[in-house]
Amino acid sequence: MRALSPLPFSFIPHAPGRHVRLAIGFAAALVITVFAIQQSIAAPRSVTDARGRTVEIASADRIVSIGGAVTEILYALGAGDRVIARDQTSLYPPEALEKPDVGYMRALSAESVLSVKPDLILAVEGSGPKEALDLLLAASVPIVILPEPYSAKGIAEKITMIADVIGEPEKGKVLADGVEARADALAAAIASIPEDKRRRAIFLMSSAGDRLMAAGHHTAADAMLTAAGAVNPFGSVEGYKPASAEAMVAAQPASIVMMKRPGSPDPDPATIFALPSLSATPAAADKSLIVMDGLYLLGFGPRMPDAARDLAAAFYPQLALPAGN
Repeated sequence: MRALSPLPFSFIPHAPGRHVRLAIGFAAALVITVFAIQQSIAAPRSVTDARGRTVEIASADRIVSIGGAVTEILYALGAGDRVIARDQTSLYPPEALEKPDVGYMRALSAESVLSVKPDLILAVEGSGPKEALDLLLAASVPIVILPEPYSAKGIAEKITMIADVIGEPEKGKVLADGVEARADALAAAIASIPEDKRRRAIFLMSSAGDRLMAAGHHTAADAMLTAAGAVNPFGSVEGYKPASAEAMVAAQPASIVMMKRPGSPDPDPATIFALPSLSATPAAADKSLIVMDGLYLLGFGPRMPDAARDLAAAFYPQLALPAGN
């Protein structure tokens, strides 16, 4: 039998070149990644919210975000494009201001929230009023009530919860770990200050007509003062309470902390320390008034360790502090 002659070289199929193989591999990886992202975002999931409710999440593509820290977290997780509306406390990042405003978080209208056709509502605990929240809870749109913690650990847990809700657990872990790491580094620096050298500082919510409203225990302001290494003389009082002239003199604060309010002028040191309740305090003698952006200072979102660091730097200019984010 006659043997077949080998095919001419020109008829032998060529193996794909290196660049072709790389292109094919890249395309396959891209398809797999896109598919995984779509599956992560679209896959139904259930979460237990701050009220112990089990909430079934079918989609997290169109989110109404209620609460400044909630909105910050969503943007920090790279999900800002999914936020279709936000409340009036959601002032950061600046891009959030471009989204429709559904009202103040404690004075919501259920109709306003639902009018933007969300498929998910994320609302911080304390949102209201009760009547509006009850309507939202009874609506067909899933609503997840989120905790409002005043600690770095609590913030990390809230970040993890939101990340799980929107299908971004890996990004959530990175962000949560970063918050706790920065807070731990600050706490280590603060620990070097002897207890008897801690600065006495108070937070004033308002000073209208010499009626001073000071922050006590179980408030964001008290937690921030503590995180920054200060001693709050009103720490034994619960919540925000009026402080009499006698109580203020007895407190002997070395610094007064206040916040900037959107659309309002910054508190003026001359005006503040001219108040009879404050004029005889060490803070007045040193003109030590520290004014910070309200959401940054009291929002307890991902920037909390940085805000606490900045406040600590104002209290203790000579203290070696960890670098900010």
